[in-house]
Amino acid sequence: MKKDLNTISYDIIKSAIEVHKELGPGLLESVYHKCFVIELIKMGYSVNSEVPITIKYKEEHIQEDGFHIDILVEDSIIIELKSVENMKPVYKKQLLTYLKLTDKTLGLLINFNVSLLKNGIERIVNNF
Repeated sequence: MKKDLNTISYDIIKSAIEVHKELGPGLLESVYHKCFVIELIKMGYSVNSEVPITIKYKEEHIQEDGFHIDILVEDSIIIELKSVENMKPVYKKQLLTYLKLTDKTLGLLINFNVSLLKNGIERIVNNF
């Protein structure tokens, strides 16, 4: 039985909280990334990491090395990870752009460099 987006996002957040509870704030994004993928796989989810994004420009497909999705869960939810002191508005715009380019509906922006993880999670929805 395929889970709905809300159930998957709930489990993603639960996994992020587990990683944050275990490691705390202040580490590199790459450390959280690896641990987060482990947690999601342990929950039984299909997880792809560092997924390249193809950009379509006037009927031309452009593969740019610099654009990739940090984590894609169940081929439906994009997760953009950060470990920064201050979240910049451009991070939300970046995730929304990724959602639009990939025709996905839901993304989670997660900043692990906070005292309480719930304050570091943003849910971004692409309304097409």
